[in-house]
Amino acid sequence: MDVLNAVTAMQQWSEARRAAGRRIGFVPTMGYLHEGHLSLIHEARRRSDCVVASIFVNPLQFGAHEDLTRYPSGIPRDTELLAGAGTDVLFLPAVEAMYPPGAQTTVVVDRLTRGLCGASRPTHFRGVTTVVAKLFNIVKPHVAVFGRKDYQQYAVIKRMVADLDFDIEIVGAPLVREADGLAMSSRNAYLSTAERKAALCLSRALRHAAALVDAGETDAGKVLDGVRERIGSEPLAHLDYAELVDADTLEAVAAVSGRTLLAVAAFVGKTRLIDNLVLNEPADNRR
Repeated sequence: MDVLNAVTAMQQWSEARRAAGRRIGFVPTMGYLHEGHLSLIHEARRRSDCVVASIFVNPLQFGAHEDLTRYPSGIPRDTELLAGAGTDVLFLPAVEAMYPPGAQTTVVVDRLTRGLCGASRPTHFRGVTTVVAKLFNIVKPHVAVFGRKDYQQYAVIKRMVADLDFDIEIVGAPLVREADGLAMSSRNAYLSTAERKAALCLSRALRHAAALVDAGETDAGKVLDGVRERIGSEPLAHLDYAELVDADTLEAVAAVSGRTLLAVAAFVGKTRLIDNLVLNEPADNRR
């Protein structure tokens, strides 16, 4: 596996593969990788001839008082994992390479970013869309794979690609969970033993909601009441939001009908975790 740091080196590598007729798959990450990330690499490999992964902790998507300075990092381990998963290139730029002095352009997707995580992190998605647009122009992929644990991010990137005519296929890969149901996240490393156990209230609440819907409940208020009650009963958890929205538009719904996203965010101790479930999907897709 090659490790490239310079923007021009990455562009030249991709241009050479494109000229040779090779299909490039891309997985952008912020590092501190887990099996969820590696599942994205495998999906990119399945859909392409060569795979590029990036590791870049993007300062633009962190708000004031968020965890930028303590975001977990482990580049040597990440490099080994990516190589073992069959990655061809790791793009590992410095902040100065991505945001040179004088940079002042950002990319904004409007309506999809207003609710859910966008309501409590109002500058977050501007940072996400800006850095992903830059990475697309640097890596020049044919296909990019994003995990559906960050479902709103996935939806926002799809919208940006459609609106700005990027010739890139966007794939949403299923959320990956630990054996006990906790959604895999780099931020799980922050959790103490007690907090790790308490964090299971999120996945339990989602399963309860799915059972209600499977039993015929369609009233969004009643489904959300059950979710909020289960997360609220955990002393170490503080709910940020629990919402039922249309899985495509992310607009709030009054009734569960068709593909409906149940999205939750909560602080467990000081760590903010997110989780989601798409209701009225085949059971195999509920992860």
